[in-house]
Amino acid sequence: MPYWVTDGTYQSAFLTTSDGVVLFDAPPTIGHNLRRAVDEIAAANGVMNKVSHLIYSHHHADHGGGSSLFDKNVTRIGHEETRRLLLRDDDQARPPNEETFQDRRTLEIGGERIDLAWHGPNHSPDNILIHLPDHDTLMLIDIVNPGWAPIYTSNLSEDIPGYVEAPANALAYSWKHFIGGHNGRLGTRADVTLHQQYMVDIADSSRKAIDTVDPTAYFQKYGENMWAAVKGYLDEVTRVAAAPVIEKYTGVIAAADVYTESTTFWVMESIRLDLGYGSQVHP
Repeated sequence: MPYWVTDGTYQSAFLTTSDGVVLFDAPPTIGHNLRRAVDEIAAANGVMNKVSHLIYSHHHADHGGGSSLFDKNVTRIGHEETRRLLLRDDDQARPPNEETFQDRRTLEIGGERIDLAWHGPNHSPDNILIHLPDHDTLMLIDIVNPGWAPIYTSNLSEDIPGYVEAPANALAYSWKHFIGGHNGRLGTRADVTLHQQYMVDIADSSRKAIDTVDPTAYFQKYGENMWAAVKGYLDEVTRVAAAPVIEKYTGVIAAADVYTESTTFWVMESIRLDLGYGSQVHP
């Protein structure tokens, strides 16, 4: 059976099997409480409490920094890029995963099926999707914060086109319960769909702002101080793009009034730089 663990800010999960416990991420803020949760559930259900496998969703320390609390003999599994990045980072709190995969891998552990999939870079280059088909559960970290807006710059995501695409990848699977990695509740398909629309609205509003905000005044104002002019212009594009989205989603998605402007800046920059929207070639 799968179980979900949260401290109200971070989330982890584990699956009890006849061969041991499979752990999904080990946030350091949950820390030793993760071990306590495993022991409590195992004792209550009369199952083995030995953690046999630990699956990294991605390499970031805020989701994997408790990994070293578990036995060195635990089999750690993750994307091949996760291993490369953990070896690079050389953090004793996050032992590199010994087992890797490229695009897809299905695990059969103690009678339980776990599907791992990498659909390309999104929040990070190595962030994977974890599907438990027999338990209607899907885990995709740092994309959708159920009920809440993404924090700074789309949850501090590195690849915005991949980040925007990730919810559609998640919705292509069959599931009822969503583990997003943050905040204090599980998500639903409706949460993921709402997040999708929020991001669509940010992108649409960003394109309109790029089309309508004239940079001329900022370059006239700051003269030779080119970076001040660029900052003034991009800040105004961001403000104009974010304003209608903040108005629409305040009271609908928590913290939309706090973080939308930051996410809008990052989406707008991706639209300009990744997609080439608004780019003009000098005659």
